[in-house]
Amino acid sequence: MKLAAIDIGSNAARLLITEVVDNGKAQPQFNKLNLVRVPLRLGFDVFESGDISKYKINKVVETIKAYKHLISIYEVKYLKACATSAMRDARNAQDIIRKVKMETGIEIKVISGDEEASFIYENHIAENLDKDHSYLYIDVGGGSTELTFFNEGKLVFKESFNIGTIRLLKNQVEEKHWIEMKDFLKLSTKGQSDIIAIGSGGNINKVFSLSKRKEGKPLTLELLRDYHKELSSFSLEDRMKNYKLREDRADVILPALQIYINVMRWTNVEEIYVPKIGLADGLVHMLYDEVKTKKLDPSSFAL
Repeated sequence: MKLAAIDIGSNAARLLITEVVDNGKAQPQFNKLNLVRVPLRLGFDVFESGDISKYKINKVVETIKAYKHLISIYEVKYLKACATSAMRDARNAQDIIRKVKMETGIEIKVISGDEEASFIYENHIAENLDKDHSYLYIDVGGGSTELTFFNEGKLVFKESFNIGTIRLLKNQVEEKHWIEMKDFLKLSTKGQSDIIAIGSGGNINKVFSLSKRKEGKPLTLELLRDYHKELSSFSLEDRMKNYKLREDRADVILPALQIYINVMRWTNVEEIYVPKIGLADGLVHMLYDEVKTKKLDPSSFAL
């Protein structure tokens, strides 16, 4: 069975196409067939003016049209398309959703921060790890950071904060926002020891790649601090040149590291695992569960 998910974030839009193999005997296997990323950077419009510009609207529509062609070529049966922080805040989000639906037939659902945290958890990684530790999912995006915490294999909290990489670049994050996150984390994880972080998002994946760590090995808080200090010493152009980063990664990687470092400091976490999962993966897992239980939203059908 082939499934697809579209994740329209504040920095980029992603299409994930997955084939699920389920023989009914073991856990289903999710095989990634294609992952396409387009840096739409909607947050740069929204967090500055409150609206998405006509230029960016056209880019959204053309991107979804291209994604629709790929979905058709791969003969995908079911699709789920969601948008996050930038579209949550955009005053003209509903106009864009109507335009995309009219021109492509694909319906985009704007999800809340709480839903976003839930969908990322759908990857169920913490459920397969040992119960002697607590686990904190940290997903850093352009507009928000989603945090999900497990203890003894049970969900303790899932929370979304409007602290994201593009908001930081646009000076839209005030000291009170940091204090709110810090106080929440310290209170909610008080008395918990041996917390291990699970990181998702394009920036932590890039740092993991730069570190040349072996798959399955964690990054340390000390290493993240070293990378933040090292990358901060270069201009944007030099970061692009020296680390072979695209511009849309070179500018957001520093604020992303700042968020990961703060969250880990405030929860006394020393290590973060980077299993290359994200919202799109969670959406595919959720879509598969809906298919299996026949609880499908009409918008989940591909064309």
